[in-house]
Amino acid sequence: MRRLRPEHWWIAAVSFTAGILIGSRYSSLNHTPPTSATVSASRPGAAPPVARSRDSAPSAPDVARAPAQKAPEPSPVTPADAEQSLEDLRHRDLKVPVSGVSRSDLRSSFHDTRDGSRVHEALDILAPRHTPVLAVEDGTVAKLFLSKAGGKTIYQFDPSGTYAYYYAHLEEYAAGLAEGARVKRGQQIGTVGTSGNAPPNTPHLHFGIFLLTPARHWWQGTPLDPFEVWRH
Repeated sequence: MRRLRPEHWWIAAVSFTAGILIGSRYSSLNHTPPTSATVSASRPGAAPPVARSRDSAPSAPDVARAPAQKAPEPSPVTPADAEQSLEDLRHRDLKVPVSGVSRSDLRSSFHDTRDGSRVHEALDILAPRHTPVLAVEDGTVAKLFLSKAGGKTIYQFDPSGTYAYYYAHLEEYAAGLAEGARVKRGQQIGTVGTSGNAPPNTPHLHFGIFLLTPARHWWQGTPLDPFEVWRH
């Protein structure tokens, strides 16, 4: 074995120390601390971590109007905008959406609370189970949607794509009804029922009107009070 000359000892010592420091720094930069799930799973007998989906949180209000992905917030609608929309709807001669029910039979429920805090934002129209539900005006079926809260629901767009008419708690859809189908004012599109979270002994139609955003997403809009359309 070759001996190092005295003048080379300090070079070897410095190189050795630098190697240790550089290796330690590299290790710390590339080390990812374990997450709590990783730590839990590494313990003997621990259950594996559960993956949480993006849409595990409930949506609001009354029905699931939002898909799994988070939609952008709609532009604010002023009270003047809402009143102008209601005035527009009053001139459209919308049909009361439950067969045999007249305007004078309607009762305001838009501002009522549900579950102690949630605002209703719709009109409840009570009628016997299987009573025909009618399209309030001409338009297109934008979505047939099964919701935990609303049950069997229909989102109908008006011909201009300005408003969405929302029918919920249906017992059944009309035969042959499909997304994209064109419907006429007064056409039967379903029947009154208690699907979703409606009380089983109180069949009714939960009817809502939404002022759509420029994107015209069926799940997104500003609620308008249907009672204010028909009471004039």
